[in-house]
Amino acid sequence: MIRRAVERIVGPLIGCLAVAYFAYHLVNGERSLLAWRHMDVEIAEAESRLGQLQGERSALERRASLLRPDHLDPDMLEERARAVLNFARPDEVVVLAPRKPKG
Repeated sequence: MIRRAVERIVGPLIGCLAVAYFAYHLVNGERSLLAWRHMDVEIAEAESRLGQLQGERSALERRASLLRPDHLDPDMLEERARAVLNFARPDEVVVLAPRKPKG
């Protein structure tokens, strides 16, 4: 009598434990819903950073194209020469801006 009761309980109990195991890993596992959500957030942040870096790169490419020998922009050349050599004309006023911290 007790053996029959145990036999009736063991099957459903194992089934419930298996469902609980898979439900837990569906929510908290390595490839779970929470991990998927976290990965979506990381992807969105990376895409945002990529867009920002692509904008910076295109701005730098535009400035660099002005210094190419085949079509040299005199204003850009003068600006770079002044920045590199720290030159200013006697009639100019130099305003120094604080440097931005790196990082």
